[in-house]
Amino acid sequence: MKAYEFIYGPKLIAAAGASRRLGELMPPGRCLFVTDAQVRGLDLARDALESLEASGIETVVFDAVEADPSRDTLLAAVEAGRGCSSVVGFGGGSPMDVAKLAAYLIGSGDDLEAIWGVGKATGEGLPLALVPTTAGTGSEATPVSVITVGGSVKLAVNSPALLARWALLDAELTVGLPRHVTAATGIDAMVHAIEAYTTAHKKNPISDLLAREALKLLSANLIRACDEPRDLDARSNMLLGAHLAGVAFANAPVAAVHALAYPLGGHFHVPHGLSNALVLEQVLGHNMPAAMALYAELGTLLDPSLGSEGQQAQASGFVALMSDLFRRSGLPQRLREVGVTAAHLDLLAAEAMKQERLLVNNPRPISEADARRLYEAAL
Repeated sequence: MKAYEFIYGPKLIAAAGASRRLGELMPPGRCLFVTDAQVRGLDLARDALESLEASGIETVVFDAVEADPSRDTLLAAVEAGRGCSSVVGFGGGSPMDVAKLAAYLIGSGDDLEAIWGVGKATGEGLPLALVPTTAGTGSEATPVSVITVGGSVKLAVNSPALLARWALLDAELTVGLPRHVTAATGIDAMVHAIEAYTTAHKKNPISDLLAREALKLLSANLIRACDEPRDLDARSNMLLGAHLAGVAFANAPVAAVHALAYPLGGHFHVPHGLSNALVLEQVLGHNMPAAMALYAELGTLLDPSLGSEGQQAQASGFVALMSDLFRRSGLPQRLREVGVTAAHLDLLAAEAMKQERLLVNNPRPISEADARRLYEAAL
């Protein structure tokens, strides 16, 4: 058997209303509460903040986190949290990423510039709880924080020291999500599961198990959550699926779909989940010669009727299933719908090539010419 290592992640509390338990979890003292203006505007954090207050915990609310958070935003959160004894990240992937790194920097005293990359953060951060308000990023499960450091350039800190102590999955927080957010974040989570299952590096039996279960939960509940947004069972299943996919890709890293998605977010401000969705079919097609057997396994997992077909038909059936879910979600289907034109293809391809940490995980190599071809096919 091939040797592997696996890190499970935070203690998980999954229940409707789980965010009302924050006060009993966090240690005494001041708490830095990291979120964004939209979450505050929707009043989603009220119960969590009241729970902390009822336990005598003073909160310092930092709600200036933007999509694709910048280094300046991160450092402002760190400054706001000086003197705090714990941190809560409450919201989508961006507030949780800022909270993870802020908790580490405040607790360890490390210099940010010294810890970019994998395994360089070896100190001890503040106790951290993460509460996702979307079912997509899986950030509450991962030891990774991605920060924009200039223009469209993103750097990451990846270390077990960033793992949260608690992750709270509260489906009540997601029932008010607009359809397009539910759809985009759900597809993002499915991409996490797919890429963890097919990654060229660190794929292992446990990540495979979690990725398969995540993909089953997400594919079975995505359209239901979009069509019936107050269905707590569907919302709970989406949150669990996103979390399991997060644990999977924290151990078996994602690849070219994310590499091609990042420039769309950086240059066109396309939400991350939608960016993934817009290039998914093209990357799956490119990877088919190398990943056909794995795609076939996922195809029969999601549609047992494909079991009577040959491997190629099973793999093609999987790609068709993903494309159908994307179409039924109601999201934009083509890059041109988000402002991309043929004149942007060279820029996007060059930017994608900068994502070496992701491209090396792809089951089939992707050159700059390949990236341009895939973007063009997605136009």
